[in-house]
Amino acid sequence: MAEHVEDLTVNYEEEGILLVQEIDKEVLSKGSWTTILFRYRDFDKNTQQYSADKFTIRRYQKRNGQYQTKSKFNISSIAQAEKIVETLSKWLDAKQE
Repeated sequence: MAEHVEDLTVNYEEEGILLVQEIDKEVLSKGSWTTILFRYRDFDKNTQQYSADKFTIRRYQKRNGQYQTKSKFNISSIAQAEKIVETLSKWLDAKQE
């Protein structure tokens, strides 16, 4: 758990191996409820290489001075990420008209 938004990460290490490598993050909202979009890669122990980029959206709640994960949504592929961007862009463009 983390006390500050900047310290929240999806990095995950096991037995000295970084199994989930955070590449980037964007804080979408801050406060007692915080939402962060992460870009990351998984390590494949068989090939000893990292996967293609993946994305996850995480919601955290700050309680007793610590952020706790409350929900997450994993974007399963680049194609799904592109479809989400396309749909949001379409909806936002329609709102502008």
